[in-house]
Amino acid sequence: MNPLDELYQQVILEHARRPQNHGPQPVPPAFHAEGVNPSCGDEIEVWVTFADDGTIQKISFDGQGCAISQSAASVMTGKAGGLSPEGARGLIANFHDIVTGSAEVDFDQFGEMAAFAGVRQFPQRVKCAMLGWRALEQALKQAHPAP
Repeated sequence: MNPLDELYQQVILEHARRPQNHGPQPVPPAFHAEGVNPSCGDEIEVWVTFADDGTIQKISFDGQGCAISQSAASVMTGKAGGLSPEGARGLIANFHDIVTGSAEVDFDQFGEMAAFAGVRQFPQRVKCAMLGWRALEQALKQAHPAP
């Protein structure tokens, strides 16, 4: 097993067993979005609260589904907190590139997100990995429409 495959399994299992920022946290003014993958039944809800300076103050998720969808959402909440809406949109794009691209992924640059490059081997699971990230994207559109 190569090191990235081993990391993939380790990160997914750890975050699936002990997700970060899990459970509804609708602290006003929270923006809420839902994601559903009809092909497998995974469901994720995301809540985002912004600080006075416009950065993401708090992000949490709740839902049910496979280990990939739950762990990807958990990693997302850890990475997106403190970012500006533009920074979060960039992070979403980076994660999408990680799970769909063919380029080498730099662990030093992306940390635990890099482990999800293993999803590339299972194209049908890309929607699972992106589910929470797409919900975050929708919450950002509600709060801060892109220019």
